[in-house]
Amino acid sequence: MDPGTHFTFGTHEQHGFVAAFNSSLPAHLAHWFLVREQFEPVPDQPGLFRLTEPERDGPRRTRQAVHDLRSKGYAVHADVALDPAASASPPRPARPNSLAERRSRVAQAAAGRSPQRAQAPTTSPPSTRPIPPKPTYAPTVHLTASATGRSR
Repeated sequence: MDPGTHFTFGTHEQHGFVAAFNSSLPAHLAHWFLVREQFEPVPDQPGLFRLTEPERDGPRRTRQAVHDLRSKGYAVHADVALDPAASASPPRPARPNSLAERRSRVAQAAAGRSPQRAQAPTTSPPSTRPIPPKPTYAPTVHLTASATGRSR
């Protein structure tokens, strides 16, 4: 294994989809990552991990593991069939002229009048209510003293 490679993925005739890690990587860290990517240690073969339930979309799950470890910054070597960078992904359905349609909608919106800038509807001025006259006497307010001497 290349000393700069952290993980290697491939196929094994007995174990199916397998992964191994470089000795430069701490074993507990590699074990942690591979278990989270749905790989399990192979008994009697230290450092070798196999994909759990390989019949359940094994190639895609292995490619996803390669992708995840690379996105974490690890150097990963994989067989061509298991390498997401080398294998062609299925074509995604493209929406025809989606950019042109969006630009057309933006242009139509820009050409129209904004509802925020529309003229205010003509209505009658707000009705006013009369202000009551000022009382001729001074109102009396009775305050009670509290026991603590503090106001509320």
